[in-house]
Amino acid sequence: MDEIKTGKLIIIGGAEDKKDKCVILREVIKLSGGENGRIVVMTTATEKPQDVGKNYVEIFKRLGAGIVETVNIDSRDDAKDEIALEKLKKSTCIFFTGGDQLRITSILGGSGVDKLLNELNKRKGTVIVGTSAGASAMSGTMIIGGDDEEAPRKCTINMASGLGLLNNVIIDQHFAQRGRIGRLLTAIAENPNNLGVGIDEDTAIVVDGDKFKVIGSNAVTVVDGRTLKNTNVSESSPDEILSLTHVTLHILPSGYGFDIMLREPFKYNEEDK
Repeated sequence: MDEIKTGKLIIIGGAEDKKDKCVILREVIKLSGGENGRIVVMTTATEKPQDVGKNYVEIFKRLGAGIVETVNIDSRDDAKDEIALEKLKKSTCIFFTGGDQLRITSILGGSGVDKLLNELNKRKGTVIVGTSAGASAMSGTMIIGGDDEEAPRKCTINMASGLGLLNNVIIDQHFAQRGRIGRLLTAIAENPNNLGVGIDEDTAIVVDGDKFKVIGSNAVTVVDGRTLKNTNVSESSPDEILSLTHVTLHILPSGYGFDIMLREPFKYNEEDK
């Protein structure tokens, strides 16, 4: 019987540093096996797959990665391509670029590739990474649209099924930079059993089992709706301002982590990453 080895997830808020210290991308390389790793850059989310894929290949090679190649599954027919599937199976890391998260799920959802990704991550130990749109697609339920930089209103959030690599968590990206606290609060009001995780640019969470650690230059905002006492989200008048009471909020920079099961933050030493 094959050994079961659950792999980590690296979920990036977008606009990760690609020129200076490259803390997040270096962590991707490290967890993927360094110069012995095999990174596949998945460009499904973007409408410019050649340019985006080439850029990431060059960056990863410059930073000391081993084998780096691209896979562009651009349609549901492409999802059956044996060469692409073989690349995924041989990889130690699969990296989803930014673009449109609905492209990822509408093309890969139910195609068999989504099931393969879960099997590779949870049984083989393949590291799965998503940045920007690729980050949103990691969760079981994902945000696909909503009003930025406004007070949260009822019925203004659009959601869809994600890839299900991280369940009971809703991810939002480019978080502080695009003023997305309102839409994450609305998402959690509608799905209070889920944990809301808003990830700033050049910031990531490294998920290992039921815990994650924060890396990068900005912060992660965690919204816990299980403490919620009152909300008007289910009432009529969808354009009204949303009311929420007793929502728990955590702001976590690098050096902090979070226990998803216990719903508790913690500190960690940098050398323990």
